[in-house]
Amino acid sequence: MPVVDDYVPSPCVRLCTLDPRTDICLGCLRTLDEIKAWGGLDPDGRRAVLARLEERRAARRRPGV
Repeated sequence: MPVVDDYVPSPCVRLCTLDPRTDICLGCLRTLDEIKAWGGLDPDGRRAVLARLEERRAARRRPGV
């Protein structure tokens, strides 16, 4: 039985459109490789992806980015 604390939900928001310049999804901000790998990642791997998404969100909010 899985440990409840190990559940890491997908960041998918069902707005699946890749930016042709960056290959990053405009909805969840994952790369295509991160999207493809998600199902096979362990909880720590998923948390690492989520941390990168936070960095991408922060970068989008900075002027000139």
